[in-house]
Amino acid sequence: MSGIAGLLHLDGSPVDVTLLRRMTGTLAFRGPDAQDVWTSGPVGFGHTLLRTMDESAREHQPLSFDGQVWITADARVDARAELVAKLGAAGRCAVLTAPDVELILHAYHAWGEDCVQHLLGDFSFAIWDAPQRKLFCARDHFGVKPFFYAQIGNVLVFSNTLDCVRLHPAVSGRLDDLFIADFLLFAMSQDVERTAFADVRRLAPAHTLICAAGAASTRRYWTLPTDGYIRYKKDRDYIEHFWNLFQQAVRDRVRSNHAVVSMSGGLDSPAVAAVAKQSLAERFSEFDLRAFTFVFEQLIPDREGHYAGLVANILGIPIQFIRLEEREPFDEWLSRECQTREPLLEPYSAFTRTTYEQIAASRVLLTGYGGDPLMCPPVAHVIRLTRHFRVGPLLSGFARYWWRYRRKPPLGGMRQRLRTWFGVAAEAPEFPDWLNQSFVARLGLVERWQQTNRPPPSLPSSCQEACRAMVANFWSFTFEAQDAGSTGQPVEVWHPFFDLRLVHYVLSIPPIPWFWDKMLLREAIRRVLPEEIRQRPKSPLVGDPVANYLRMQPRHWVDRFVPVAGFSEYVVRDKIPQIAGSERSSKWWLHLRPLALNLWLQRLSVLRPPSKT
Repeated sequence: MSGIAGLLHLDGSPVDVTLLRRMTGTLAFRGPDAQDVWTSGPVGFGHTLLRTMDESAREHQPLSFDGQVWITADARVDARAELVAKLGAAGRCAVLTAPDVELILHAYHAWGEDCVQHLLGDFSFAIWDAPQRKLFCARDHFGVKPFFYAQIGNVLVFSNTLDCVRLHPAVSGRLDDLFIADFLLFAMSQDVERTAFADVRRLAPAHTLICAAGAASTRRYWTLPTDGYIRYKKDRDYIEHFWNLFQQAVRDRVRSNHAVVSMSGGLDSPAVAAVAKQSLAERFSEFDLRAFTFVFEQLIPDREGHYAGLVANILGIPIQFIRLEEREPFDEWLSRECQTREPLLEPYSAFTRTTYEQIAASRVLLTGYGGDPLMCPPVAHVIRLTRHFRVGPLLSGFARYWWRYRRKPPLGGMRQRLRTWFGVAAEAPEFPDWLNQSFVARLGLVERWQQTNRPPPSLPSSCQEACRAMVANFWSFTFEAQDAGSTGQPVEVWHPFFDLRLVHYVLSIPPIPWFWDKMLLREAIRRVLPEEIRQRPKSPLVGDPVANYLRMQPRHWVDRFVPVAGFSEYVVRDKIPQIAGSERSSKWWLHLRPLALNLWLQRLSVLRPPSKT
């Protein structure tokens, strides 16, 4: 979770070292272990270091091997042994104990811009190639590591922290209206390259940024393949292959003797915890692995605490239960301390902040994110087989699932897709009538809303739902919300299910029966988790806790907020319906977005927040 920053003057003028040091200093919360800057005429890099792995004990950045090519990086490199072997074959003398940043720099020396084709892991980095007068930047495949940049005239400024880029005096505070529109319509931007500020851009996942000859350009270097094809004769071969890759994914992310797991009572995060425990026990005589779980006790029926506690007891690790009723939703929305970088619809943000403060000492947080989208129910594949009267694979998959679990596979989203196939339309999402009509007309928001809500085109893959889900914009924004740039805490958050090796494999095998109710994962964890967990059906939350909160304990301040300057450009305040105490629970989340935007605009204006009544 290092902090990176940099400046490049395209006109050749020297960078302002004082400004660069100030930018780097604001990243100290990301990397409390070391801090340094490097400059050479029109270019300068800054770096703050957080040590989370054994290999980082001797790491120092910005880094150069020859004084000509320099790097600043926030990165974790996976499959290190394989990469070192490839580097050796390419004539680079890299060692397995080298810090990750050294391996990336070796890769650039060996393959130039194609180095990203040889890198696995989560990374965000910038390289200055003095002989070629070129700045080369890259962001990892799924966007786990953020990268922000702005080009204003002859100045290019970048960082992995939005606020750091905005420190440059040439970067204005002008808002990006289309980003604001997307937040109000969809709760997140539909364009992953946009930020809330017109001058600042995101580097999209799986993209590089190259600045040379006075011009900057981006390009995609990777697309999730949809044509993978792996078939085995025996079921156990599918399971063993998955389990080996999954263990590798977890082990590559646990490279010190301490970690925390964000653990639910389901399958994904308990599987991560079990493998992390095995990996730590194999490598260290003493280690610290612990877990935490968010639980509800009153707002909704919730048994996550029971199942998560059962897993923790079986694994022999301590667990902390964070009771969400101990603080009210929205509390932090009204706090001066809640300085979200962009508009955010998250009523329980106070718990995120508090939790990250508590686990900062461990520095590494593991999640089970990615298990659901990776093994998405293959609805389109089922429909395709049915349309072509190819019922053999369906019957075979059904029989194999029944034989193992003595219950029919859950249909997931298949019912609605089948209803649509037979002409029974689903309820259309609502276009909010509280949007300012001149704002709607100027940006063509009705057309944008219609286009976004159209069914996506079919993909040439039997796993097309999973392919889409794994690279959805939602994940990039979710990863950024957990990044230190948002939480303010030096915590690395790793997601083993987003390991590229694992993803490529799973999306290449038959989704039936392996994706039904995550049968692949259920069979793989047979050896490490109790049957009560392994056999537990998929159980989403029973009800909406925020909706129940607003219904049971109406908080009228959500309906009485006073618009701040600029709010009326986007929303007509008087058209927002009442939320507190309303029974229209399906519309609450939609109608809370203007409030979230207003509070964010208020903080930008440094105005006094509204009081509760």
